[in-house]
Amino acid sequence: MNYLMDTVTITRHFSKLGKVGGKAKRVIKEAEEGKHHLFISVVSLFEIMYLAERNRIKISLKASLDKIHSKSCYSIVDLNADIILAASRIQFYELHDRLILATTQYMELEVLSSDERFDEVANVKRIWS
Repeated sequence: MNYLMDTVTITRHFSKLGKVGGKAKRVIKEAEEGKHHLFISVVSLFEIMYLAERNRIKISLKASLDKIHSKSCYSIVDLNADIILAASRIQFYELHDRLILATTQYMELEVLSSDERFDEVANVKRIWS
């Protein structure tokens, strides 16, 4: 099965800092064993760059990219006009999250995220605890 990882999930998993929910952790472990595929939005890479530059997370963009490229279970999803159009139909308080949510809808993926507010968005299934 295919899943999308949100930024918090990516940074916690790659840095080994912070808790990843039990179900999300199991999906990631199984993906790294070849049972699933994990997509990462380019939007999350922008967020990682920004947060690392401001010392708000303990992993750099380069280290994150190295981890993504080190395993075949990870793929980066670029933004496209269809994802942006999907985001225009989502009412959500934060732009980056709107784009991540739109990516899950556009690609018909479940999202690995701790953000319970994602549950309020139509056609989004969140995996965490």
